[in-house]
Amino acid sequence: MALFAAARQGRRDDAELGTGVWRRAHDRFRRGLDRYHQILEGIEDDDVYNELVGIADELGALLPRVRAVCVSAQASSPSTGLDIPGALLQVHRALSRAGNTLATTAEAAAMTRLDGARWGVASSGLDNVRRRAQLVAEDVEEAERAMPGGR
Repeated sequence: MALFAAARQGRRDDAELGTGVWRRAHDRFRRGLDRYHQILEGIEDDDVYNELVGIADELGALLPRVRAVCVSAQASSPSTGLDIPGALLQVHRALSRAGNTLATTAEAAAMTRLDGARWGVASSGLDNVRRRAQLVAEDVEEAERAMPGGR
């Protein structure tokens, strides 16, 4: 059954996001979120785990917003390749930055996990993860504002 659900989701994604830059921006963000969640597996320190899960929830709440921006961008400036529609260059830049920052947030979470296991102190690492997660949120907000008629 999961195979059919994945195929249906893929067709839905193709219809809503296209196959070009907007699909890539969405998928990169989703992969970064998946990577962050993988880091959570096996964390032994309950305080670190709980803090990182809270951040994961905040980051996860951004995915529907990223999808909405990408769907809207695809509807207004369809993309099937690697060319970024000039009218939405700032939107794409903000989405790309959000995906990149999310990847570095996952790396920071991994380092926090390692530091907590090694030294028993993870507070400065958690601060770093929080800062990076805030940058991800700011990038998503910037993409939303950059859309024509954005907020």
